[in-house]
Amino acid sequence: MLFQMTVEVERKFVFSAETLETLESIGVCVDQRQFHDQYFDTPEFNLTLRDMWLRKRKGCWELKCPMANSAEEPSEERPADAALCTHYKEISSLSEIYQRVKEVIKVDCEDREAETTPSQEDCSWLSKLNLACFAEFTTTRRSFTLGEEGVKIDLDQADFGHHVGEIEVLIPEGGDVQLAQEKIRNAAKKLGVSGDERVDGKMTTYLKRYRPEHYAALLRARVL
Repeated sequence: MLFQMTVEVERKFVFSAETLETLESIGVCVDQRQFHDQYFDTPEFNLTLRDMWLRKRKGCWELKCPMANSAEEPSEERPADAALCTHYKEISSLSEIYQRVKEVIKVDCEDREAETTPSQEDCSWLSKLNLACFAEFTTTRRSFTLGEEGVKIDLDQADFGHHVGEIEVLIPEGGDVQLAQEKIRNAAKKLGVSGDERVDGKMTTYLKRYRPEHYAALLRARVL
């Protein structure tokens, strides 16, 4: 069975009241909502040390994992701000998520027998694979479009006091990443977003504040 996957190309930015005013004047607010996220990993950080992020949101499971060969070679023709974008596959099929997670956990759990795919309501597989929640927070999000096809801008406020903006383009796996980066670049210019340093997202800030050992391990592994 084939699983349809998308790739999330995203750039984070620091936003202010002026950013919101700009968005409200040149964009369209398409959604405003609140959601609760839980992230899971083993005590040894088997998933996140591989830059894999297992999340439960609104009762549904998602797995974000890095694209194969996502590291791009430096090039004089490649815009400097392309390095500010991240690229992740987004998997929402629970059967695919379960199989991928098992492949990783199997490194340290070879004695575990094959299991049937769990249902959305069945969370027993978490304990079987020694997975536990390491981060949990609620986000209030306002989403905008600027009229350019496929570009979404989110302004996020997390309940632990961190706020961050995200310019996002979703493409099919194997799609044109450079075109997505160009769309993000154009949107950033319209918003007046500048700077050549990466901005910490919600998860990085959460780990830094509340899970310093986990954060340090990801720094050593150059995941963050």
